[in-house]
Amino acid sequence: MSVGCVQQQAHNGTSTATSRYQENVNPQWVRLLSVLRMKVQYTRCLGAELYSAEGRRYLDCFSGYCVHNTGHNHPYVIGALKEELDRYGPAMVQTHALELAGELAARLCAQAGGRLRKVFFCSSGSEGVEAAIKFARAHTGRDALLFLEGAFHGLTCGALSLMGSSFWREGFGSLLPGAEQLPFGSLEALRAKLTTGRYAALFLEPIQGEAGIRFLSTAYLREVQSLCRRFGTVLVADEVQTGLHRTGSFLASQQLGIDPDIVVLAKALSGGLVPSGAVLMTDEIYDSVYGSLQRSIIHTSTYSENALAMRAGLATLQVMVAECLGDRSSRLGVLLLQSLREKLTGFDMIKDVRGLGLFCGVEFGAPTQLRLRIPFEGFLRIHPGMFGQMVVMRLFNEMGVLTQMCGNNFLVLKIAPPLVATEEQIDEAVSAVRHVVEMIHSSMAFWSDALAMARRVLNI
Repeated sequence: MSVGCVQQQAHNGTSTATSRYQENVNPQWVRLLSVLRMKVQYTRCLGAELYSAEGRRYLDCFSGYCVHNTGHNHPYVIGALKEELDRYGPAMVQTHALELAGELAARLCAQAGGRLRKVFFCSSGSEGVEAAIKFARAHTGRDALLFLEGAFHGLTCGALSLMGSSFWREGFGSLLPGAEQLPFGSLEALRAKLTTGRYAALFLEPIQGEAGIRFLSTAYLREVQSLCRRFGTVLVADEVQTGLHRTGSFLASQQLGIDPDIVVLAKALSGGLVPSGAVLMTDEIYDSVYGSLQRSIIHTSTYSENALAMRAGLATLQVMVAECLGDRSSRLGVLLLQSLREKLTGFDMIKDVRGLGLFCGVEFGAPTQLRLRIPFEGFLRIHPGMFGQMVVMRLFNEMGVLTQMCGNNFLVLKIAPPLVATEEQIDEAVSAVRHVVEMIHSSMAFWSDALAMARRVLNI
């Protein structure tokens, strides 16, 4: 077979794979990527860099929704998985106690500190939230649940019940009864609910990611903790995005001064290579569920403690310690935040720049200048996410930087690179954002391209 034939087959293979995905998985996702000019086949991903089939290099400032804290394909984690596979050991026998799970649970509890002494393993953050709902109800004997406005806890039915956004809920029918939304940051509303003694748990993210990297004050969080303990409501911290040193400390809760009854971890737990989640809890809550021999399997999951996920989790924690990723996240986070604020100061449409560790958001606002306000408001009427996706598209196509807007706030650009990113890569990301922001304010090409994209969307 000639070299030309081999190259043609390789090209056809990529094309065929895309068409099969479009036909058999999610055609609308492929169409959206095409509209955004982001339909790229990645062939190699390492650290904070992605390489396409066309040979272009991209800087990842998205981290797969904070999955890749240790970077893409960390060689130590890959090596640990290869060694585990080569052992031909018990991956999922199901009728044994996997010592790897005990080791990982002990490590997680030690790093989380406080009163968290037991761990339930699962496969995702959503599954972890589902478990937390059951455990809190079992512990309190109550059904009702509380969550905060702007929350994002997952897309399974129980987790979706803890989110107020109609975008995520619409079309899926009735969800869990008794799940109620609280105004963001309102102690008065929380106190009024808790005094009724009806609520099993309050679910919150210490820093709301999809709502726009939105912070709850330390004073508020501590008072929330005090009220929950006073009225017997379980405090659940969803640290699926903020945990595992994303904000600096092992848990964002530690930096913000609270000691939750349950913590949900996932995403970065296994180096982005094996689906894995963990629900950390107190002994008292755990015993409310697994309180007798008959109830030893009352809540479980097929892939809960599979050997590959446990090995990957241990290797990931080892990388975080060996490479001081907590300290690195804190140090680079300060650099990222200061550089963004310095480079973006004075631009009409920059409303705020905020973050903690490598978990930052750039918030855009309506411009005061008439020449910018008219097209901006026009695109908001077409779709609230149109402006933000234009920012993402420009960063990706022109600057080679992958980012995303926050899922519940389309005017906040999330910047969350892997914790292994270098100072040079942080500088590159900031320069790219500055370039696109300058273009928004000075070039009508940004707005005309946005209009062209709107036409493509409306024609699909």
